[in-house]
Amino acid sequence: MGLKIAFTGPESSGKSTLSEWVSQTYNMDLVEEYAREYLKDCGPYTQIDLDKIAQEQFNRNAASNKATILDTEMLVMRIWCEEKFGACSDIIESLFAQQNIDIYFLCKPDFKWHPDPLRESPNERERLFDLYFFYLEKMEVRFHILEGDLLQRKNTISDIMKTY
Repeated sequence: MGLKIAFTGPESSGKSTLSEWVSQTYNMDLVEEYAREYLKDCGPYTQIDLDKIAQEQFNRNAASNKATILDTEMLVMRIWCEEKFGACSDIIESLFAQQNIDIYFLCKPDFKWHPDPLRESPNERERLFDLYFFYLEKMEVRFHILEGDLLQRKNTISDIMKTY
């Protein structure tokens, strides 16, 4: 099985930009965020929609046997579900427990918010970052915080990738 690297963190923290850069720079497969595809024509969404998004994202993330970059993963789904609906669904909880990722990059929201029709929490990014940090520590997984401008983040990633 190939190396799985996931970008995680609050909205508008650089996950997609960095995942695309790593994919191109290191010639790795990229699994994009399925929620963007699903929700573009959805309108108001429900818990059932989040479960469907999570299942498809999980399947796509697990499909590759090559080195793969994941633009999003089940921790994002878990926190999203808890924030939006007050609790995590059994489906997302199960997928979260089954997820197998080698390295997490936790993106800090330390730059300007970029509006997007699918983003919902411009004023909660720091609090949500702390929640991601809490979960990653609790999971006892290997993770690295990405902070600063784009060049600083790329340099941090490059230094870490040298060890693989």
